[in-house]
This record gives sequence, structure tokens and C-alpha cells, in this order.
Amino acid sequence: MAEDRLTPSGIPVAPVYRPADAPGDYASDIADPGQFPYTRGVQATMYRGRLWTMRQYAGFGTAAETNARFRHLLDAGQTGLSVAFDLPTQMGIDSDSPRAAGEVGRVGVAIDSVDDLHTLLDGIPLDTVSTSMTINATAATLLAMYCVVGEERGVSRDKLSGTIQNDILKEYVARGTYIYPPAPSLQLVAETFRFCADSVPNWNPISISGYHMREAGATAVQELAFTFANAVAYVETALAAGLAVDAFAPRLSFFFACHNDLFEEVAKFRAARRIWARLMKTRFHASEASCRLRFHTQTGGVTLTAQQPLNNVVRVTVQALAAALGGTQSLHTNGYDEALALPTAEAATLALRTQQIIAYESGTASTPDPLAGSYFIESLTDEIERRALALLGDVAAKGGAVPAIEAAFFQDEIARSAYAHQRAVEAGERVIVGVNQFADGSAVPVVPAPDFRALEAGQVDRVRATRARRNAVEANAALSALGTAAARVGSQGSGFMDSLLAAVRARATVGEISDTLEARFGRHRVG
Repeated sequence: MAEDRLTPSGIPVAPVYRPADAPGDYASDIADPGQFPYTRGVQATMYRGRLWTMRQYAGFGTAAETNARFRHLLDAGQTGLSVAFDLPTQMGIDSDSPRAAGEVGRVGVAIDSVDDLHTLLDGIPLDTVSTSMTINATAATLLAMYCVVGEERGVSRDKLSGTIQNDILKEYVARGTYIYPPAPSLQLVAETFRFCADSVPNWNPISISGYHMREAGATAVQELAFTFANAVAYVETALAAGLAVDAFAPRLSFFFACHNDLFEEVAKFRAARRIWARLMKTRFHASEASCRLRFHTQTGGVTLTAQQPLNNVVRVTVQALAAALGGTQSLHTNGYDEALALPTAEAATLALRTQQIIAYESGTASTPDPLAGSYFIESLTDEIERRALALLGDVAAKGGAVPAIEAAFFQDEIARSAYAHQRAVEAGERVIVGVNQFADGSAVPVVPAPDFRALEAGQVDRVRATRARRNAVEANAALSALGTAAARVGSQGSGFMDSLLAAVRARATVGEISDTLEARFGRHRVG
């Protein structure tokens, strides 16, 4: 009798698959690429017409240092930017605040004012390069800064393209970089939806993220169910704020992880498109343009090992291949040394070359959804869809994403999965090459770290210099007006984004803007 095998999500894998294992309706469930429900891809030609965007995530230290890395990656063939911000920027804290001490520039770039963003984007053509910004609680502020950089360079808003992550709900579940309570945070999200629909038509106002929940231990099934539960909450919030679904839904984007089980990941992406398309059509009566699931993928950071780090090159290749076979719209590939430190230029370049080899040498991009019709893939796609919809139903029974998060349902489910995974690793039931099998006793390499103290001191000087040279009366008046507009957030005609743009132009800092909003909204506290 063949040994029982399970995918990482616990789905049984049969010894062999036959036609009876994949009895789906190929006309209505699968259809051709570019046709509802988009199981095989959101475009008819997929990568034959245009490759996925190669968007390497980068950000460390100062804006000038990160700009140098961006230029290096663009010269190496990267086709889009992706910005990592440091924790103070994510939490709305200025670099010279005592609360920022020891964290400035450590896990991303420090941005205190629009002047820093000018430096970050120096020499980068904003009308041709799209920029993704992994920012949530302060997303509206960074979007406003990006728009002001554009206008001060003479680039109109309709020429700007990119994404703000802006997915605050998953912060309460898996990351923790929230500031305000859920209700006003969701209203801020709706304000960015409205602003982008009206003024920045090529900008994605949100990237609804399953990635961080997956990094926290979620299975592929949980990743889909919880991501779509959050997405439903955002759509309902926008509708309640008076927006028409087709005014914003075509610009909704998603962000998923890709782990090592190649076939489960490919099936996950195929199931995701089908779930989202039918959900939008049946629940919100959206147009087909609003039913297309567009997503960015990042290879799994949590899968990288500090032991034998060159093994990570192979892991990242498998994961990137799964993302391409699954029809992603953009992709970040991790550097092999990211389990040790911020990626070196060598590792970042090799990660980009991995994408390029898959795109140009592997044949993967020659035809859309090349694994379609595989009895195994079709069966796995159906089973992931079934399990994700069942879990999505459990969330709905609890009143939706926000009540379920407040009741710690998402958190508890993810914690159980993470615990089960760790037990399996420690018992040797799940093999991690170089860790619990095939270890060779070699020492973990040491990657030199930057001088963070000097970096922090320089950034503190810059934010203080910005305050010293601005018009203080103008900045204070703009912050006061922003506080007034914040009281109207969530209603049509609030003027919130206009007031936020004015504060940014006056060189108000991220921390000052955040403090102004916190005075109106309060701070979210757990327990």
C-alpha cells in the first residue's frame, strides 16, 4: 500500500490521478484564459503578450542608499519598484522621536517627509516606472507624498502608476503595524479608494495581502479564505461610503505568498481567481472587469534557512516557477541571504536573474496556464476552492472579517497551523533540507551589518533640518485643517485627501500627520 501523502494544507495526494479525479466542467469552471471565471488567467494571451512585472522588494537605511539599490536593480532589468519602509515610518513615528530609537532604517527605508521621498525616487521616471509601497497604517500619507513628488516634478497624477498595500485588517491578524482602531482605519481605506478612482486612475489603492498571514503560519487554504474575507470587508466599506463597485473594484489588487509545494501553489492561484470572480459577480453584481483577480507574488520568506543559505536559491526558483505557472501579474524573488540579513546586492541580482531565466529560458511563458488539464492540478484546484469557501463561510457566520478578527478567530486558526507545522518539522515528518535532514554541521555565515547608529543620527539631522527650513505657520495650519477633515472621514466630500496633500506640501512629517489623526481617531490597543 502506498504511503499516505498530504500537501502542506493537509490535502491528501493520491498515488496516481485519472480522469475521474478531475470531472469539472471545463466550459464553465475552467474556460479559456481571459474568460470568466479566469481560472486559467486574467488575460487571453498572458505572458505571450506581456511578462509579469519583475518587482524586487528593497529598502534599507536612508533614502539615498535605497535609491542606489533601485538604480542598480533597474539597470539589471527590473521592471518595477517595491519599497520596504522601516518600522517607525510604518508606525507613524518620526526618526527623531524617542520611540524610534534603535529602529531607524533597520528593516526598510526611513521616510519622514516628502523631501525623503524625493531623494528615494531621484532620477527615476515616475511616468514610466510603477512603484509598490508596502505601507498600511500610514498608507494614505505615503500615497499623498508620492503624488506631491510627482506634481513637484511636473508629472500629472494620471501618469503615476503603482500600489499602496493599505491592507490594515491583516495588520491586526499577523503583522501588528496598526495605529488606529479598525473602524476609522477602514474609513481611511475608503478615502484612498475614492481619491484614486477620482484622481489617480492607474494606481491600485490597496493590495489585499495573504502573504503576511502565510508568513505567520497560515496554510494555503487559510491564506485564500482569510484574504478574501478581508477583501469583502473592504468592498463593503467602500460601498457604504457611497462608491459604486465598478468605480474602484477593477483597481483592487492582491498579494500572495508562494511556498515550496509547487503543485499546491499553482492550484492555489488558479482556485483564487475562480473564487474571487464568482464572489464579485454573485455577491456584488460587479462587471467582469471588477471580477478579474490581479495579484503580486513574493516567494516565501519564512521558508528560507540560515543554515546552508545557498539552498535558498533552489527554494526561490521552485517558488518563482510556481508563481509563473500560476499566472501572477508581478513577482518578487527573495535573496538567498535574507534569513541572515538584508540582502546583499549580489543576492538581489541573482534573485532577479532567477525571474529572468524562468521568463526567457524555461518556456514557462510560452502558453497560458500550461498545467491546465492535468488530472492532479484540476483535482487540487477544486479541493482548495472547496476548502477555502468552507472556511470563508465560517468567517461569514461570525459576522465577517472584522468581528472574526476581534474574536481572534483568524489568529487562533493560523496559530494552530503554525504549531502543527513546527511539530512536524521537529519530528522529522516534514523535511527541511540542511536543517532537520542533510545537515552538514557548517557554521551559519555572518553578513556584515551597516552602522545603524550613524545612519540613525544622519536621518535625525535630516528630519530636523526639514522642520527648520519649512514655513512653520503654514505647516501648523495645514495640520489643523487635516484634523478638521479627519472628523469627516468616511463621508462623501470630506476633503480629507486634499487636506492631507496640503499638509505634505507644507512639509509636515509622517509623525506629525499620524499624531494629528490619532488625536481624532484614537489608538488601537489589544485586550
